[in-house]
Amino acid sequence: MTDSARKQELLEAAYQYVLRNGLADMSLRPLARQVGSSPRVLLFLFGSKEELTRALLARAREEELRYLAKLRDEHHGLAAAGRDVWAWLADPAHRALLSLWVEGYARSLLGEPGPWADFGRDTVRDWLDLLAERQAAPAEPDDQAAPAARDERTLLLAVLRGALLDLLATGDTERVTSAVDRHLRAVERPA
Repeated sequence: MTDSARKQELLEAAYQYVLRNGLADMSLRPLARQVGSSPRVLLFLFGSKEELTRALLARAREEELRYLAKLRDEHHGLAAAGRDVWAWLADPAHRALLSLWVEGYARSLLGEPGPWADFGRDTVRDWLDLLAERQAAPAEPDDQAAPAARDERTLLLAVLRGALLDLLATGDTERVTSAVDRHLRAVERPA
């Protein structure tokens, strides 16, 4: 089905709705009412509630990928990448998007087929790819450098993701940012 202007308009309105309300209990009637449409029109344009959910998750990922594209232009090392990413994650302007991301990520862990299926895996890959691009290549490549660099990126992503969950749960930006900064200082001074 082609992406008509009306479909894009409704997708954007629905996206704003789920940023405020989440996806877990999304019902077509209240959603349609809020976006100025009807459940029948939404089903006609998107095919099913599952496809609408998939489109909404893709829209959220699109926003994340736009940010990642901006970061790809920077080449300052892994710790600097971690600082840039954390600044974006900790920005209150992104809370709704990140709460939606956490919801999609958590649902994808259930392993059910449907709109959530690969969401978590795909976003992990997106972030690891960015960190790999920003990570300085070892001065003397050897057989152990590649796995060590991969492990360092994976640990940084795990710290950032865990810190994000903590921040979203508590709102304690100062404490969580202090912990992230501590980890990033350790990344700058490898053992």
